[in-house]
Amino acid sequence: MKKRCKWANQEPLITYHDTEWGRPQHNDLKLFEFLLLESAQAGLSWITILKRRNGYRNAFSDFSPNIIAEFNTADVSRLMQNDSIIRNKRKILSAINNAKQFLKIQKEFGSFDNFIWEFTNRSTVLNNFETIHDIPSYTTVSEKMSVSLKKHGFTFVGPTICYAFMQAVGMVNDHTVDCYLYHKFF
Repeated sequence: MKKRCKWANQEPLITYHDTEWGRPQHNDLKLFEFLLLESAQAGLSWITILKRRNGYRNAFSDFSPNIIAEFNTADVSRLMQNDSIIRNKRKILSAINNAKQFLKIQKEFGSFDNFIWEFTNRSTVLNNFETIHDIPSYTTVSEKMSVSLKKHGFTFVGPTICYAFMQAVGMVNDHTVDCYLYHKFF
């Protein structure tokens, strides 16, 4: 039996942990997907969002920032009626706003990947945490990322959300040292 990070203790967390979490991601559309989902998670558990991921995919046009940036008040009303996502108006408006800001970042930096990975000098930070209790909820790097994203007009991107995003897209390797994936990608 494979030894995993302790938080990956049930489905769909196990599959997510084994196939996605912590793997370096450089595809702009996947980066946007994770940013949208992590922002939706604010104040909730990750499993709550993960179970609704397909609902988000359908409601938010396959996570296409180009389409989401064009959403209007009728789209917001439609999303507020969609029980396959978290029906929080501020989070829905944030997703639309963040799609617009994401497109601006792509234009300014050539890609979102170029912009976001500079916070870790374009490489994964390899941490050495023994237990999940050792893992911080945010770091000075995620604080800097949060400040920068907010300066660029993003919302729902506090330091904790940014750190969860960094973990998800492999900017940091926070697999615990006893996890079978700890050394797999690095």
